[in-house]
Amino acid sequence: MHYSDTPNITLRDPLAELLGAGEEPFVYTFNDAVKLAGHACPTVAGAFLMIRRAMELLYPGTMPIRGDVLITVPNRIEEGVTGPITQIFTLVSGAAGLNGFKGLAGQHNRMNLMRFQEGMGSAAPFVFEAISTGRKVALVYSPAAIPPDPRMGEIMPLVLSNRAMPELRAEFGRLWRQRVEAILADGGTSTVTQVG
Repeated sequence: MHYSDTPNITLRDPLAELLGAGEEPFVYTFNDAVKLAGHACPTVAGAFLMIRRAMELLYPGTMPIRGDVLITVPNRIEEGVTGPITQIFTLVSGAAGLNGFKGLAGQHNRMNLMRFQEGMGSAAPFVFEAISTGRKVALVYSPAAIPPDPRMGEIMPLVLSNRAMPELRAEFGRLWRQRVEAILADGGTSTVTQVG
């Protein structure tokens, strides 16, 4: 079952326009993030809401530009949930690490637009910068304001140890999805904070 198409992110990609793939703006939905990650969870939802908020703040009153954002990540790529978060950032913004597109004749580079810092801690912000304007925004995501259903703590160990009956597994999936949908419906109001 798909998630709602809102919230979504609309932006233009000059590289796609140049190469004939982007005459119309790109529209990314949470379902696109789910397909990339292979699942939906509070982390994937948070990454999607963070990059959405970043684009809104970096390009006020105008359409965001894919490939124009430099992202500084406060952790190593292999630390915690940094990998899944940054994959969603790359999907939407085009910013990538060493595996990014090298560009054409010095233009449209996506490589090294995602930079990782060591030891900043889980509370440190992600910093997004529009290369074309130098505008920066620092954001932190915390899903604590939208906690899971208390029953999740009882059900999860049974599900993960394959001791849950099919009905309980279905209930686990329903409660999990319910929290993800609540985070998305909130749109980042309670979970994404601008700092600095």
